Parts: sequence; C-alpha cells; structure tokens
Amino acid sequence: MGNCVEGAKNFFCRGKNTNVRVSLPAVAMVWQLAMIILFGVFIRYDDESDTGKWIEHKKHYNITSDAENDFYFRYPSFQDVHVMIFVGFGFLMTFLKRYSFGAVGFNFLIAAFGVQWALLMQGWFHSLDHETGKISIGVESLINADFCVAGCLIAYGACLGKVSPVQLLVLTLFGVTLFAVEEYIILSLLHCRDAGGSMIIHAFGGYYGLAISWVLYRPNLHQSSGKNGSVYHSDVFAMIGTLFLWMFWPSFNGAITDHGDGQHRTAINTYLALASCVLTTVCVSSASQKGGKLDMVHIQNATLAGGVAMGTSAEFMITPYGALIVGFCCGIISTFGYVVVSPAMEKYLKIQDTCGVHNLHAVPGMLGGFTGAIVAAAATEEVYTRQGLVNTFDFFGDFADRTVLTQGGFQAAGTCVAVAFGLGGGCLVGLILRFPCWGDPADENCFDDEVYWEVPEEEEDSIPPILEYNNHMHNKHAEMSESNFSVDQS
Repeated sequence: MGNCVEGAKNFFCRGKNTNVRVSLPAVAMVWQLAMIILFGVFIRYDDESDTGKWIEHKKHYNITSDAENDFYFRYPSFQDVHVMIFVGFGFLMTFLKRYSFGAVGFNFLIAAFGVQWALLMQGWFHSLDHETGKISIGVESLINADFCVAGCLIAYGACLGKVSPVQLLVLTLFGVTLFAVEEYIILSLLHCRDAGGSMIIHAFGGYYGLAISWVLYRPNLHQSSGKNGSVYHSDVFAMIGTLFLWMFWPSFNGAITDHGDGQHRTAINTYLALASCVLTTVCVSSASQKGGKLDMVHIQNATLAGGVAMGTSAEFMITPYGALIVGFCCGIISTFGYVVVSPAMEKYLKIQDTCGVHNLHAVPGMLGGFTGAIVAAAATEEVYTRQGLVNTFDFFGDFADRTVLTQGGFQAAGTCVAVAFGLGGGCLVGLILRFPCWGDPADENCFDDEVYWEVPEEEEDSIPPILEYNNHMHNKHAEMSESNFSVDQS
C-alpha cells in the first residue's frame, strides 16, 4: 500500500517504489473543470425549471397555477434526502475517536463531486434527448443524484479510515458510473420497482464497498488498532447522524414514488418498519451483551436496517403489520451481524468492514429486494384493484401484459444484478485503488485525521485515557499496561 511522503497534509503523496505522484488539488481541479465543460455541453433546465418552457408547458397541459410545478411536490422530500446525504451519513461515521474530520469532511467531498457526475451519468442513460443531444434536469434529477451518491457513501463506510481522499474520488467516479449502469438495467430493462433503493442503492453500495475492502485488505492493520474505536463524545456525534437518518428515511423511500396513495403508503410502511426495528435491536443488543447492557454500535446502526429493507416494497400493499415484520426481522439480522458475522468476516474472509455496512446496507438491502419480489408476486386484484396494479407496478406500454408473478421474478433478478454489480465492480475498482500512487495512509496511520487534516494542537496531545471503546467489528476492552499497573501498585 502507498504512503504519504513528508508534506502529506498538503496532499502531495507518493506511493512506494514509484515516482508517480498524485496530488489531490490537481485531481479535484481537473475534475471540477471537466464537470463545468460537460455541463456546458450537455445539461439544460427541464420544462418545469426553464422560464420559456414552463410557460408553454402550462398552456399545453392547461395548468393555471405555478403551484402545480413539480418543484413544490418534490422539494420537501429533496431537502430531507439532502440532509441525510450530507449530515446523516457524515455524522454516522464520526464514531472513530481520531477520524471525525475525515468522516464528515470526506463525506462532503464525495457527495459534492458525486452529485455532479451522477447528473451526467444518469442523464445519459435516462433523460438524454437524442435529437438535441441535451440532458434536461429538474428537482427529481437532484433527488436521483443524491440517491446515486448514497451508494458511494455506503461503500466509503466499509473503507473508512483506510483510504486517501484521492482514492475516494476514484471510488466515487467508478461507483457513480456502475450505479448508473445497474440502475438502467434494473429499472429500465428489467422494469423493477425500487423507489427506496433497497437493491440499486443499498445492496449495490454495500457489496461494492465490501469488495473494495476485501481487495485492499491490510494484514497489518492491527498497528492502528488503538485508533479503531470510539470515545464517549464520538459515539454521541455518531448518534446524531443516526437520528437524522432515522427521522428522514420515510422521505428517502418516498421521494420519487407516485403522488397520492403510493407516496402516502411509502411513508407509513417505512415509519412502521423503523419503529419495529428499534425495539427489536434494543432487545437483541441487550440479550447479546454481558450484564444485559446495550451496545451503542447496535443502536447507531441496526436501528436503521428496517428503513433499508423497506425501500423496495414500501409503496406496495405490504400492510402495516407486514412492515412491522420487516423491521422485526431486520433488527435481529443486523444486530446479529454486528455481534457475530462481522468479526468472522474479518477473521476468515479478510474483509475489514469499518462501519459494518454488511449488516446495515448489504444484507438488509438484499433482503429488501427479495421481500419486494415476494410481495409483488403475491399481489392480487382483490387487494390492489386492476387499475391499482397498473399504477403500482407501471404496467404500461411494453409492460402492459406483464403479470404479477413475472414482475416478482424480475424483482428477484434485479436484486441479483445489484449484488453482482457491487461485487464485480468493487473487485475491479479495488484493483485500481491498489496502484501505489494514491497516497493512502500507512498501516500505523489509519483512522487518524492528522495524516490529511490540520488538527488543532491541543487535540493532538491531549487524548484522555480510554478503558473501553467500541469497534464496529466487536467490543474490545483495553487493559492497562503492566508498567502502569506496577506504578499504581507502588
């Protein structure tokens, strides 16, 4: 793995045994200039955000009020999703005691670059006008760009503290590209329904990050084990991220669903799944710990798994008690994953999953995809009505003759496509990130802000003694050294 040479705080890094140098300012500036040029060539306002087109749009559809612009229907949900991306995901990863700047700051970097590239990639696949060669964007495009970035942020969680900012930009560049392709296959070619992204966001992002982490495995990561944990205040900050995500998840799942009953039902189902997941997580966490105490890692993460798994089927008629069942199952599976599966994955599969995205995103996302397949296949006209089936599953045009059983089969296939893209794409991108020119931190400097950030001096030298800290793999108990013990005895 590469290491930053002297002057790492200026992001001028050089890998081992190579004269190739990669500078973060150069990469960021070149890519931003490229975005400006590409936007100038391809991106234009859509009918509802262009002043001239909006006037013609109102005349054509006999719209009498500006209040009927889609902006006013979608923007509240966009605000909620935007907060989740920039605040929720960022603060959720601040649990590491020496990596809060990196968690929030690099999350900011990934999202800011990713939304620009996502507008282009998703536009080329979904909204390119082949006559004019232009991409039209509106408020729904912004929501979808945030969704696209979410997959890369999930992948970042698996690599948290072990990669450089340049590597994160590369991860995002390829992650957004892969996301756009798998999204086009799943939503357009297979005609799956996945409004909340259990498949295309969470399953893909989770397995994408896990595959990258597997390829970038560090056998000597134990040299940074003293920093791979939390302190009291860092866990409180991470809990802020959890609460933002938890509160706004109904908006995340329902942001691009159909107006009316579909969006209404999505909010109800997600709300109930999340509530059920919290109680179940508390129960399993307490039962799994000595003395019945709760583990903050579980409360920060597993409590969100219900929202992840409800993403695909939230707009279906899964029923309120069905939503509670999904949350119940996810609370058990996710918490069990943090207690048992993650340590086993690190030990036997050599996957160092810093944030435990396997338990919060990958498995619940895959579970949500298959749950959506079952619910779709079980849909009946007695429950939905014929028109309800048409509206819910978009049985229009080329898909007008599709049956619910066929739809269920394609939903399951879409889940498999998302997992395959995540694993295959992650392995490929991981190999690219292994090139010794990206300036990634040395094994002994992982999980430490000081490698890439100017850290206040009073913070650098005043780390309080820590007797116990949480790790997203398992709980560790730091014992006092024999020398300190001897001093105390004397």
